[in-house]
Amino acid sequence: MTPGRRKKRSDVSGVLSIAFACVCLLLIASAVLLAQEAGSQAEAKASFDGICASCHGLDARGGERGPDIASRPEVVRKTDAELTEILKSGKPATGMPAFSFLGPAKWAELVAYLRTLQGRGAGASLPGNPTAGHTLFFGKAKCSGCHMVSGQGGFFARDLSTYAARLDAEQVRAKILDPDKDLDPRRGLVTVVVRGSGTISGAVRNEDNFSLQLQTPDGAFHLLNKSDIQSQTYVGKSAMPSNYGTTLSPAEMNDIVSYLLRTSAPEKTSKPGNNSEDRDEN
Repeated sequence: MTPGRRKKRSDVSGVLSIAFACVCLLLIASAVLLAQEAGSQAEAKASFDGICASCHGLDARGGERGPDIASRPEVVRKTDAELTEILKSGKPATGMPAFSFLGPAKWAELVAYLRTLQGRGAGASLPGNPTAGHTLFFGKAKCSGCHMVSGQGGFFARDLSTYAARLDAEQVRAKILDPDKDLDPRRGLVTVVVRGSGTISGAVRNEDNFSLQLQTPDGAFHLLNKSDIQSQTYVGKSAMPSNYGTTLSPAEMNDIVSYLLRTSAPEKTSKPGNNSEDRDEN
């Protein structure tokens, strides 16, 4: 074998050795991170079991001395900062003691573990600020003009109080950005021409062989006799704006998605599209 060939083979062997060493280091680092994460989760569980479970139960769904804090919407909707403040200052009127002596690190650990019990683990972390999303929902984005959350807002479109409980962040975002995708035309807007009364546009709420109940964007219901209807045209579009991708910044979109995720109940027991209450996103 010539010296040149021996040198090339040596160079290739060196490169392969380095590559193998790098792969080994990556695998070791991943194993260490996984072990640390498992350890942190175990420590958080031990802290919760020792501090909180005696009142709220090991699963946080309530005990003899404390309420359910895993699935009650009014608790799930609270921000991490609000939960931290409760831990820090307590709620004397309800019998919740203050745990100010625990300190910021332990407060954060307990809140993070509670989120896992609520179904909001690290894999389902919020992409934005739900408090800012609340402001956008009832302000700039004008979502509350049609949608209601926790009894506040409009009632032309569906109540979103628990809407996102069945979805992840990307699914909620997709629904907002493209409301007409996969929309059943019969569940979107319909335009009706009524003899002697002009044109009415809205969403069909009830229909039988003799009558049609239409709800217009102002929330009013109109009961129409089919004998008076000259034409009925399904537009094939939702009443929801399709331009949120341009009217809201990516950060604002993240905030609204986070608000809808936070305000929803944590249980994800049904799959998207399988809920009989899905009338549309009008």
